[in-house]
Amino acid sequence: MTPASRPPARPALLVIDMQNTMVGIAHRPVETVTAIAGLRARARAAGVPIVTVQHQDGEIAPGTDGWRIAPELTPGDDEVVVPKSTPDSFVGTDLDRTLRRLDVTEVVVTGFATEICVDTTARSALGLGYDLLLVEDGHTTSVRPDTGPYAAPDPSIAHHNEIFRNLRYPGRRSRVLPAAQVDFDAR
Repeated sequence: MTPASRPPARPALLVIDMQNTMVGIAHRPVETVTAIAGLRARARAAGVPIVTVQHQDGEIAPGTDGWRIAPELTPGDDEVVVPKSTPDSFVGTDLDRTLRRLDVTEVVVTGFATEICVDTTARSALGLGYDLLLVEDGHTTSVRPDTGPYAAPDPSIAHHNEIFRNLRYPGRRSRVLPAAQVDFDAR
């Protein structure tokens, strides 16, 4: 299918694991939350569904302050919240069923952590047949030293942005754009 013959995308904004515990250890937390909050406002104004994915496990228990979504990103009463317990937001959840019920064809991915939950969910979305738009400045990872087994935060984020710019799945589109260039009205 050529780009000109593609039907317009029907996006949903995914906000992955932007909970108090994660934001508290995040690299560039203010900038990332601000970028996502702006996307949320634009998605709501355009009538685009917003799906918040909320991690819970033995360390992040439901009902605790650390489990709660960052205040600036608190889901509205009419928004879907998907609880998860693995890095993949699709595994063991109703995320795929929810997106299909909403007739979504493209996921706009934001959240925490770049190399774990964001990466895993983005790849699963492509594998399930969704187009992908990874928000270049709308995902982050944990603060950590520049030396050690993990890549430093800025290189890790840049590395993942470049990977998703170049991923090719037959019949699907994978894009990476800064939050300011995400246009929910241009479908």
